[in-house]
Amino acid sequence: MEPNRPPIERMFGAVPPGRWWTDPAIVQKLALTPEQQKQIENVFQASRVKLIDLNASLQKEEVVPEPLLDVDHPDESKVLPQIDRIAQAELEKANARMLLGFRGVLTQEQWKTLQSNGRPGPPPQSGNFPPPRNGGR
Repeated sequence: MEPNRPPIERMFGAVPPGRWWTDPAIVQKLALTPEQQKQIENVFQASRVKLIDLNASLQKEEVVPEPLLDVDHPDESKVLPQIDRIAQAELEKANARMLLGFRGVLTQEQWKTLQSNGRPGPPPQSGNFPPPRNGGR
């Protein structure tokens, strides 16, 4: 895993983007049961709206310091509070809760397989929630 990934991804490990539990190749590789797929879908749906809202809020917060930084000598007293607001975003927490929910549905063997090589090809494009912030860092 890349060291510059968001902290939550480093903690939980990489999982395929999007609705990986509906990708037939991943379902087969992990031997996901229909019940597991349903449980993961429920976790995703319960998290989805909140993640979208939090991602939008974070994007708004990231715009605020741009004009403050586009000057010759940025005023730290104005920029630092904005950096703190961005760093304390709830998006990472909500994403972690969702990943923890996914983890709770899978066996340890399935989870390790998903993290190590559960990406047989490009993920399905439908149903993705917001793209990673900062271009995936």
